[in-house]
Amino acid sequence: MEGLVAVVSSSWSARTAIVASLGDPTRRALFDYLRQAGKPVGRDELAHALELPRAVAATQLDRMAREGILSVSFSKTGPGGPGTGRPAKRYAAVTTEVLASVPERSYELIGDLIAAAAERSMVNEESVEQNARAVGRERGYELGQAHGTIEGVLEATGYSPLSIDDGTIEFTNCPFHRLALDHPMLVCCLSGALLEGALEGCGDATRSVEAVSPGHGGSQCCARLIRRS
Repeated sequence: MEGLVAVVSSSWSARTAIVASLGDPTRRALFDYLRQAGKPVGRDELAHALELPRAVAATQLDRMAREGILSVSFSKTGPGGPGTGRPAKRYAAVTTEVLASVPERSYELIGDLIAAAAERSMVNEESVEQNARAVGRERGYELGQAHGTIEGVLEATGYSPLSIDDGTIEFTNCPFHRLALDHPMLVCCLSGALLEGALEGCGDATRSVEAVSPGHGGSQCCARLIRRS
């Protein structure tokens, strides 16, 4: 699926469902045809091109539309040419890259943050660490505002939060695991700043970010959220 744009806004379950859906040969053939067409295509053309019964094509196309894989539009095309006849459904491939892994990872997010921090370091006199913290907080703030709660941010980014009785939230997954193993100082700096920015963005003043060693308690991350005293 080259040339697509990565996103982290949809839930992990939704992304894995889309990947699973495209594992079906018929749905994948329909998707590939639409992607190569580069324009909305009607059921009749798709069914004819792929030698499918029209009812089968319609069922699978509507399923992919519900899953967000395809977009739907309507146009009139009859004997008199475009704009005449009954409105017919037309489908187009949605140009959104869907990345899913088990356990959940957000490598596209951390890669974007690293690139942004590196670019800033090329044009200003601040250190890579300073730029990483600034970039992480800014993106975290945006995520906090977009999702409204810290729980929403943690769900979207794959931290797999575990709530403890004292109000602590530990993370049973590191969404940046592989990169954190090889580059812990940079990745953990970005992760901590991202969480701080997220708390600020969603207006959560009851918690703060605390650095921990992965494996401490139930945490598999370099940070956790604790209640402010």
